[in-house]
Amino acid sequence: MKEFENHLGKLVKIEISGNIVHHGRLVDCGLDILVIYNGRDYLYIPSLHIQHFKENIDNDELESQISGKTESPISDDLNKISYRKILGNAKGGFVEIYVTGKQTIHGYITNIMNDYFTFYSPVYKTMFISMDHMKWLMPYNSVRTPYSLKKDQLPVIPSSISLSRTLEEQLKKIEGKLVVFDIAENPDKIGLLQKIENKTIELITAREERIYLNQRHLKTVHMPWLE
Repeated sequence: MKEFENHLGKLVKIEISGNIVHHGRLVDCGLDILVIYNGRDYLYIPSLHIQHFKENIDNDELESQISGKTESPISDDLNKISYRKILGNAKGGFVEIYVTGKQTIHGYITNIMNDYFTFYSPVYKTMFISMDHMKWLMPYNSVRTPYSLKKDQLPVIPSSISLSRTLEEQLKKIEGKLVVFDIAENPDKIGLLQKIENKTIELITAREERIYLNQRHLKTVHMPWLE
């Protein structure tokens, strides 16, 4: 992403999908991801979701807030960073991610597949998250844990479910099971996954209505029956 390299070390304003705006210092950029530091946290933003980017030239308040070390905590010293590498390097560490709705998700990445990754959340338990829909990732510092939980309350291996390479193949494995899509932001995305074929999902809601969903637009999946 050479178009962003000239802005390294500069204060920037980035608007991402969902009309969300982030301000900070651009500390790294790679093939398909940017890293900014906002004075408190590092945000890893896939370029896929960047709607608008510009230097934040006249922001003295932000400049005064951002001081000290601004080296990316998740990096690859030998090569350019990339979205997939960042996910891999973040695996097992506590992170906050934003995918959809009005809330972020806290927990840690457990596996990285072709087009999705698995995530363990103390609230939602095991989740499948589409790689195309994660808007940003923020690593915790080494002493923090989600909700101040003790580390023994956050299992290292949260689920023994077998995983497929793609999200569509994985969803086929749970046909006939209860699922919740997109953190239940819409009641039509909660129900029995009847079947999936050619990326079209047939879902039966609580009132036995048949709903058809395009898998390409689904962001998260979690299963109430699965720890």
